[in-house]
Amino acid sequence: MRTPTSPPPRSNLPAPRVLLLLPTSTYRTTAFVEAARRLGAPLTVASERPSTFEAAQPESLLTLDFADPERAARQAKQFASQYPIAGVVAVDDDTAIVAATIAKTLGLKGNAVGAAIAARDKHVQRVQMRDAGVRIPRFQVRGIDENPEAAAAEAPYPCVLKPLRLSASRGVIRANDPTEFVAAHTRLKRILEAPEFAGCGDWAAKFLVEDFVPGPEVALEGLLVQGQLHVLALFDKPDPLDGPFFEETIYVTPSRLPDAAQASIAACVQEATRALGLLEGPVHAELRWSKDGAWLIELAARPIGGRCSAALRFGADVTLEELILRHALGMPLPSLEREHQAAGVMMIPVPGAGVLRDVVGIEEAKRVPLIESVEITAHRGQELVPLPAGGRYPGFIFARGENPEAVEGALRAAHRCLRFDVESPAA
Repeated sequence: MRTPTSPPPRSNLPAPRVLLLLPTSTYRTTAFVEAARRLGAPLTVASERPSTFEAAQPESLLTLDFADPERAARQAKQFASQYPIAGVVAVDDDTAIVAATIAKTLGLKGNAVGAAIAARDKHVQRVQMRDAGVRIPRFQVRGIDENPEAAAAEAPYPCVLKPLRLSASRGVIRANDPTEFVAAHTRLKRILEAPEFAGCGDWAAKFLVEDFVPGPEVALEGLLVQGQLHVLALFDKPDPLDGPFFEETIYVTPSRLPDAAQASIAACVQEATRALGLLEGPVHAELRWSKDGAWLIELAARPIGGRCSAALRFGADVTLEELILRHALGMPLPSLEREHQAAGVMMIPVPGAGVLRDVVGIEEAKRVPLIESVEITAHRGQELVPLPAGGRYPGFIFARGENPEAVEGALRAAHRCLRFDVESPAA
């Protein structure tokens, strides 16, 4: 019998390997690699483009066809025959479908493929939520090649036009009357006809028209475990998001909404996940709070985007990425309660269209009390594209403090220190 002071018996079993689906354009690489290192879990990073180091590190790097989930699953199965996989994790909307397909093929924990597809496609998502009684805005789907004047005549006002896919509010435009509708349609059509969406299929040929819901907007970060939603954080978005475009800036948690409102928001998200059939893994939801209660605006079967997850810490300095990996691998979950301090992130607004030449004031911004870091992700010479056509922020500011008000104030103060030198397209 082992005494209490004896070391635990050694296991000859290899540590469980996790397959991380990581598009080459993502910001998330470092956070997940560090989380896997802290867990001691072997990590295989799969991307849609081959790495020059893949031949030298065949167990750590893998190329999968993200555009064809079934093919990607076959590729993953072949890889797993040599390097067994215990869990698969997606970091964005597209790879969530690939992850579900791989999980089904390999018999791993994950969501059904149909549920992942519903979470990815805004029209499919809204149909299922409406049929399940989830409170969502009234909507209709239109063809992008339809006569815009005819569509405008049938639209409710104010309304919001949005593509069936895309993220970070890209292509989302408010219209208050038929004239604004036609102008918004012209902008959205131009976005969907861009070369990057050529050949994307049916979703790029349609768009949604839905009621604009007034009221403050919040974002919920959660983790599904056997269908049960665990709320990890509820973020306030203190800047009004009333249009015509919907550029997100500041996220601050904990929310300052009343406890009853927060409970209603969480219940709405739980209903939405059940309506789509989601059972496992991270979810990120956007909601509006109005006099009628919580309205579900968007739901994604993935974690919060960009570098925003750095604002979240749990238990003894556990990151969101570590929670996600632990869940996927079936490892014990530590406390899912967020730290006691308030935290926030500013997704730095695009200062204007043009080529970035320089950013000054970064060190000054870092010296603002409560600021933890200022990360400029855009590089000199990069073209900056504002919403609604653009979809990438030039950087992020993080703060932590005793209360949400102080955190929000620090983020705004740090942002005021930054000055972007942008050469306009006409220059």
